[in-house]
Amino acid sequence: MSTDSISTWHPVAPSAELRPGANIVAGFAEGQELALWRSASGAAQAWENRCPHRSVRFTLGQVMQDRLSCAYHGWQYDAGSGQCASIPAHPGMPAPRNVCAKVFHATEAAGMLWVSLAAEAPPSPPAHDAVPADWSFCRTLSVRAGAARVRDALAARGFRADAPPPALRGTLGEVDAAALVLDARPQLAFIHLWTPAAPGSDAMKKLHAAARALRGEIEAQLAA
Repeated sequence: MSTDSISTWHPVAPSAELRPGANIVAGFAEGQELALWRSASGAAQAWENRCPHRSVRFTLGQVMQDRLSCAYHGWQYDAGSGQCASIPAHPGMPAPRNVCAKVFHATEAAGMLWVSLAAEAPPSPPAHDAVPADWSFCRTLSVRAGAARVRDALAARGFRADAPPPALRGTLGEVDAAALVLDARPQLAFIHLWTPAAPGSDAMKKLHAAARALRGEIEAQLAA
């Protein structure tokens, strides 16, 4: 699997945050605002967070089985295609075929929802081996800094790209960890962390504390 094909995939949210036919989660990838949701059939969806009718954010709407409904006028769009399927105010009128939500490619690996903003899906899925299968998800940490600065800060603490890309492996608070860094928007990055430590263990708590300290150090350096 080449690094080039992986680089177009972005880890945007833990898979567990998306419940089938329920919540809508806001996400970001390279400045693109996303509406993340899971249809009743279980398929993960990543859409531009904008209804094509009046540009209201989809994250204000609701999931209706295998459709996403806008909060403003209730227009409904089909999972997968994003095609407008129903206009509740005009039930007898056929849905306009030229109205369609912008849908991005989405897949799941290593406990994360990955999104590609490319027009065509990359030929290979993201690195399923980037995080060991028996490791536990720790947390997602937002940092008011660019992703390159965050990666440099992790490298300064011994994190190395010796795992399948784009994962970095190292230790925080003397606890083994894998880090996936997402460039969400200018001067905002997310660090997704995994560890072999058991959930609720002292080691997991140490990793949480060390991650918060790392965020404070990076942001303090930028403010200086």
